[in-house]
Amino acid sequence: MKNKYTAVTKQDGDWWVGWIAEIPGVNCQERTHESLLESLKVTLSEAIAFNKQDALSAASSGYREELVSL
Repeated sequence: MKNKYTAVTKQDGDWWVGWIAEIPGVNCQERTHESLLESLKVTLSEAIAFNKQDALSAASSGYREELVSL
């Protein structure tokens, strides 16, 4: 299943800055728009993996993983 997220980007002087609207804390800056989008993808992927591991650690044991769709 591929999820879709919204990248909010803008040029600020010589830099491109961007955020993933749906995930707090996922933001990057790069010299080019293309590099920014790639950095946002990598950072988003890492944030999702970290958040999942954090949730599993908090649950400890006896938990179930279930898909939730909006």
